[in-house]
Amino acid sequence: MGAPSHGASRVAWPGRAGHGFVAPYVVLLIAFGVVPTVYAIYFAFTDASERFAGLSNFTTAAADFRFLPAIGHVVLYLLVWLVFLVVLVVGLALSLHGLTARAADRALRFLYYLPGALAGAASAMVWLFMLDPAVSPVGFLLRALGYDTFGQVIAPGHLPILLAVIAFWTGAGGWIVVMYGALNNISPDVLEAARIDGAGPWQVAWRIQLPLLRKWIVYMVILSFAAGTQLFVEPQLLSQASNGVAGRDYSLNQLSYDFAFQNDNVGSAAAISVELLVVGLVVAGLFVARSGFFDAD
Repeated sequence: MGAPSHGASRVAWPGRAGHGFVAPYVVLLIAFGVVPTVYAIYFAFTDASERFAGLSNFTTAAADFRFLPAIGHVVLYLLVWLVFLVVLVVGLALSLHGLTARAADRALRFLYYLPGALAGAASAMVWLFMLDPAVSPVGFLLRALGYDTFGQVIAPGHLPILLAVIAFWTGAGGWIVVMYGALNNISPDVLEAARIDGAGPWQVAWRIQLPLLRKWIVYMVILSFAAGTQLFVEPQLLSQASNGVAGRDYSLNQLSYDFAFQNDNVGSAAAISVELLVVGLVVAGLFVARSGFFDAD
């Protein structure tokens, strides 16, 4: 029998190029996603002597006086942030898609995406200056609203909206570009047929574009919800900059950090992390199941 031909070797492993592209991601996912998750689950169910502790770490975390307020803060932030994100991202993407001037289109896409080039900590540092009436370029507006000091601006009651604005400024640009790309995939024939039938811009958006964007919107909400439950950098920096006005235990992630590095209780810190993971997976599963995310269009 002769040696296999070059074509036969191609058939034996037809997807090797795709596997090669995916392999680095899989390695990083295992190293920085799967292994830390398994490690956290292990610590969540063991005590300081590394013996099985049942649910004691979870009950210790839940009994802490800061736990329920932190949940309330994160829930309120998520409500403001997700509504803010969906309405403005979809609205801006539709407006951008409706532009006829290509130069303006490209310029706006670049401007929307630009804040996302900054890391979370760098973005928060920018906003520390923006929210301080003494040094902010819009300090006159803050003073006109009655806020003369940084502490007044970042009062705890203002934090859900302020954190949502920071998160939107940092992350919305990328999603606007994604939604814009999804809108470009809608067949021009479909839109033209709707216009010939007498549909105006609002009807086209409501009855055609939004339904066809549904899966992308669900995808955005799932990832943004998961990121929102992990709220840490922004309130942590605000807390340090305001000498505790914002609170170093505002979010669940901050509380987990406090358990680990202030109370030397790694088990309860891991328990909070596992709870956030479970909530994220359950909510993602519900969104996927109820939205028909994997159904063929």
